[in-house]
Amino acid sequence: MRSFWRYAAPVITWLAIILIPHPAGLSRNARDYLGLFAAVVVALMLEPIPPAAVGLVGVTIATAFGFIASKPADAIKWGLSGFSDGTVWLIFGALTLSTGYEKTGLGRRIALSLVKVMGRSTLGLGYAVMLADLAIAPFTPSNTGRSAGVIFPIVRSIPALYGSAPGPTARRIGGYLMWTAFASTAVTSSMFLTALAPNLLAIGLVRQEIGLDLTWSQWFVGFLPVGVPLIATLPLLVYLLYPPEIRSSPEVAPWARAELVRMGKPSGREGLMGLLILLAFGLWVFGGEWLNATTTILAVVSLMVLLRIVDWNEVTGNRAAWDTLVYFATLMTLADGLNRVGIVTWAAQGVSRQLSGASPVVALVVLVSFFFLVHYAFASLTAHTIVVLPALLAAGASFPGMPVKVLALLLAYSIGLMGVITPYATGPAPVYFGSGYISRKAFWILGFVFGLIYLVTLLGVGLLFLYHSPPGG
Repeated sequence: MRSFWRYAAPVITWLAIILIPHPAGLSRNARDYLGLFAAVVVALMLEPIPPAAVGLVGVTIATAFGFIASKPADAIKWGLSGFSDGTVWLIFGALTLSTGYEKTGLGRRIALSLVKVMGRSTLGLGYAVMLADLAIAPFTPSNTGRSAGVIFPIVRSIPALYGSAPGPTARRIGGYLMWTAFASTAVTSSMFLTALAPNLLAIGLVRQEIGLDLTWSQWFVGFLPVGVPLIATLPLLVYLLYPPEIRSSPEVAPWARAELVRMGKPSGREGLMGLLILLAFGLWVFGGEWLNATTTILAVVSLMVLLRIVDWNEVTGNRAAWDTLVYFATLMTLADGLNRVGIVTWAAQGVSRQLSGASPVVALVVLVSFFFLVHYAFASLTAHTIVVLPALLAAGASFPGMPVKVLALLLAYSIGLMGVITPYATGPAPVYFGSGYISRKAFWILGFVFGLIYLVTLLGVGLLFLYHSPPGG
């Protein structure tokens, strides 16, 4: 029965919208497309079929029904437009790059090395966990793969050394480490353009809506005033707000050292992978004038294949990367359709009317706060971005005196940060919640507290910096 409703709910949503009279200012065709888009969003939440397949079905229906273009040749050109978007291939390349991290063991070695050096006190261990995530974040656009796949298995091995297990002993050290790891990945996800796939999606939407295209280095520089104080104080904040009972951790450093010994000396492929990472980082930061970010990552992937760090069969067999490519390509296309049929403009005008009379800065704060807090209603950062971001960008662009570039940046920067607020807000959240080290009540309270800290920092430090010194001028 539950499976039936997963299929039925999107259809009912579509029918419910197309059968109502179309709202004033919205054409019948736009109303029908809105119904299809809403059905896609519901299907993405319920997943009666894989998310990438949902997107493909949605684009196919929109193309076949001629919602965007009546001529079949023009309709299919629109339907396939997302697959030519550089942002989509940047996501694909970054996911392929992260395969090299995993296959060579470089990501695990970096994490264990930091734990070995900094893990003698519980607070130092918290910083080691955070820095391990920070070190691999620029090259892993899946925070699930990075935090749940690399960081969590290491962190999960530590509490047992101190007799800390889910339940009565969780607060000895396990709860502190789990929340530090989870809260850290929310910050690192916003720190780098390539640390979270929805960041890249957001930049594509920003380019569509207001014509602003940010480079990797411009994104990084813009978030730096927000990210640095958060990264510098986060383990300490957790230490004060959710304190561990054990304050020293002398057993951890020897454990990490033993794990590194078990891994053996760094292999030649690890060294090559490290050099390629540095190459990608250098070109992203300094080579934007000569090479597009997508070109850079495709070049690095090509070198990974040529140097036999990964086999071509592993690239073609990377189902997650290809699945993500189809997922984001179709979502980019569907989001573009919202703009083409006039839905985004219509929604923006409605929001603008509600904010009529407010100052541009107040309107900006309201829009960013709404974008952040409405994520309580979403279990996917991607779905949230694709549904809400275009409307708020258009609303801001139509507001007199609005610093649109600042608004766009603050909205985009908030995507990773908002992942901290609930046990379902982002991919790693259910993993850390499911570990049992943080109670349900504590998880919700900590999510609210740290979400508020992140939002206030973004709207305080971030707004002040971006308003006076937006990246790129």
